[in-house]
Amino acid sequence: MSELVEKKDDLIAYFETGAKPREEWRVGTEYEKVAVRAEDGRALPFSGPAGVEEILRRMADRWDWEPEEEHGRILALRGPRAAITIEPGGQIELSGEQCPTIHCAHDEFAVHVQQLTEIGSEVGARILSLGIQPVSGIDEIELLPKARYHIMYPYMARKGTLGQRMMKQTAGVQANLDYRDEADAMRKLRVSMGIVPLLYAIFANSPISDGGLNGYQSYRGHIWTDTDNERCGIPEFTLREDSTFADYAEYALDVPMYFIIRNHEYIDLTCPPGITFRTYMTQGFGRERATLDDWGDHLTTIFTEVRLKKYIEVRTADSQPPRMMTALPALIKGILYEDDCLLGAWDLVKRWSYAERLKLNDSAHKIGLETRAGKIAFRELATELIEIAIRGLERQKALNDRGQDESIYLLELLDLVRRGQNQAVLASERWKGSWNYELMRLIAERSYDAAGLA
Repeated sequence: MSELVEKKDDLIAYFETGAKPREEWRVGTEYEKVAVRAEDGRALPFSGPAGVEEILRRMADRWDWEPEEEHGRILALRGPRAAITIEPGGQIELSGEQCPTIHCAHDEFAVHVQQLTEIGSEVGARILSLGIQPVSGIDEIELLPKARYHIMYPYMARKGTLGQRMMKQTAGVQANLDYRDEADAMRKLRVSMGIVPLLYAIFANSPISDGGLNGYQSYRGHIWTDTDNERCGIPEFTLREDSTFADYAEYALDVPMYFIIRNHEYIDLTCPPGITFRTYMTQGFGRERATLDDWGDHLTTIFTEVRLKKYIEVRTADSQPPRMMTALPALIKGILYEDDCLLGAWDLVKRWSYAERLKLNDSAHKIGLETRAGKIAFRELATELIEIAIRGLERQKALNDRGQDESIYLLELLDLVRRGQNQAVLASERWKGSWNYELMRLIAERSYDAAGLA
């Protein structure tokens, strides 16, 4: 059994154990992808001979993946250094290895794309480079038969109007970065939170859902604003220059719990009136008492735009075309792993008040790079942010076998942003233009088997 926790210092120590010297810093990336039926673009079911579970089964049979089961169902695959997990609506996620460079992450993702598209074509599935399911409504999408999600799904309906959409329809990219100590962690958390509106504008890619335009460039971003405000968004304390691990622990202590796990079984804690971790730590739940494992599990149910665990998780970007999936980790690595670049990124956004920041975030969801912070267009700020990251990556001098540094993964993104475009703009223009409002044209052009990694 995991170590019992009885005081807040035990929770703070959990974050302290994540500290690493600079030479051990890595980048982890998580890539969620929408899977659809090739014949009509509707959500690929999890179950059945042409579903997501069959894709997992065939990948395990063909390559070096070990199935992970829950109550007899294959819900994930475990590899030597990475894992493939499934989100609540059947979105397929690669949880990549802890890579020393973005080149490593790119190569790993390229292999994943080859494997996934090969098996997908066999079962009549396509993988889409979109941040949201474009056709099926939530009632048409099978909920993954995982106990964790069957606890969360009904709870979401009680806490906001869009949480079930978040679970079943959306797909994003996440970058995980290391820190050297508490001060470094909180500085990286603050800057990452500070640039969230710019990240939404840069990586917006969810303008089409339920069969048509939804009025947002990042509808996925908008969905998070009405999912569960007790555990989502941009907590104001994270933007203070004096914030600490203790502040984050205080915040997390008062977030209601979903569950605890005992003997590989989930115990539901969401029944009214619910229980916070603070109450659980002091009073327990029946015979159960709080452990460090419970704290770690609880931290995974906090869905702020940037999340603190034993590393920093940047969770803002919509899923991208395969050739641009490593742009987010490249951007964040370039900024967070160079002190001057960290300060430069903060200088772009530090003058915004908290209220202004929230308004800008809402605007970025709707109009992306057309958002204006006073007289300055987000297009200009985003361009400068990417250029800062490029300088950081050039300084880090991590070269591939062709002598190229990691800034190569930001060049197409920089070109797009300089033109005031993102993937949502491109999709919306084509939807009203060459696609002529036809869903199957969208499916064909935004399919991984058509996109490539070049």
